[in-house]
Amino acid sequence: MKNILTFYLLLFFLYSCSKNSSEEAQQITNPRLSLNIPSNFPPLNPFIESAYPTQYGVALGEKLFYDSRLSHDNSISCATCHIPEQAYADKNPRAVGVAGRIGLRNTPPIQNMAFLTEYMWDGAVTDLKEQPVTPIVTHEEMDSSLLEVIEKLKDDPAYKQALLKAYGDTKFSSERILGSMAQFMYTLISANSKYDRVTRDHTETFTPVEEKGYTLFKQKCASCHKGALFTDESFRNVGFPKHPDVVEEAGRGRVTGNNDDLHRFRVPSLRNIEYTAPYGSFGQFASLKDVLDFFSNGVTDYPNLDPILKNNDKKIPLTEEEKEALIAFMLTLSDKTFVGRK
Repeated sequence: MKNILTFYLLLFFLYSCSKNSSEEAQQITNPRLSLNIPSNFPPLNPFIESAYPTQYGVALGEKLFYDSRLSHDNSISCATCHIPEQAYADKNPRAVGVAGRIGLRNTPPIQNMAFLTEYMWDGAVTDLKEQPVTPIVTHEEMDSSLLEVIEKLKDDPAYKQALLKAYGDTKFSSERILGSMAQFMYTLISANSKYDRVTRDHTETFTPVEEKGYTLFKQKCASCHKGALFTDESFRNVGFPKHPDVVEEAGRGRVTGNNDDLHRFRVPSLRNIEYTAPYGSFGQFASLKDVLDFFSNGVTDYPNLDPILKNNDKKIPLTEEEKEALIAFMLTLSDKTFVGRK
């Protein structure tokens, strides 16, 4: 009799726990966030609808972004290389992963991903949900796997609570990890630079040297760094020095397999360029002055060198005064609120 009573009490307890969890999940609302979309920005990437930022989805994604357990030896997180104060880039020529391993490329900033259509230097990713897979599994970066990450985190009470709020239950999955991280990255919108306040909001004005730099920029740079994002998202070979690992690093050619795409890279956005040195696909240039000096002195010749340079004696000639003005203008693209430098 005592055993039977114990059995029924156990059933009642399990039913109560299940009912309470179900009721708690039903009570939680997870509203879509209202993104602050600048009026001068391009349309949202259509893929955003499959991972549209929600209150608790973003919170879960941010938690994962800063968790070093995503790496094999628990030593680095996404934020180790994507530092907020550096516009979610870092100061290394090439990314540094677990055990000090040096990656292939310079860490790109994470900003305005909701408006871009291709990601990474070679455009290998078009759906932001797929992007975190690469650093997680790459030997030179986190050297882990999504299965390993799930195994580490699945019993963590804080993650169970975060999952319950974001998805209505406590089950971890690859899709939820990637989707929530994409949600977080979609919220990283930078659009409050002096340039924006001058050209969109009309609340400030350029200094004379900034104005001169803006005029020069439109003449000499805007054919590639165009629009509100300051990139046309094309893939170009602009004659930068070759990567030291010429076998492994083929740029866009790694994705397409087309020889004509060798050493072509996605035109980077210039927003927050002040914070993202060194520059180039593997950090070839320590400063903006170094980049402008290289263009002015003459770039490296390639069979598929961009026609803009090929047809202009492989250079963009600039005087020292013009370089100073261009840099002054590019510094107006800094968003101090975005990088936390209010």
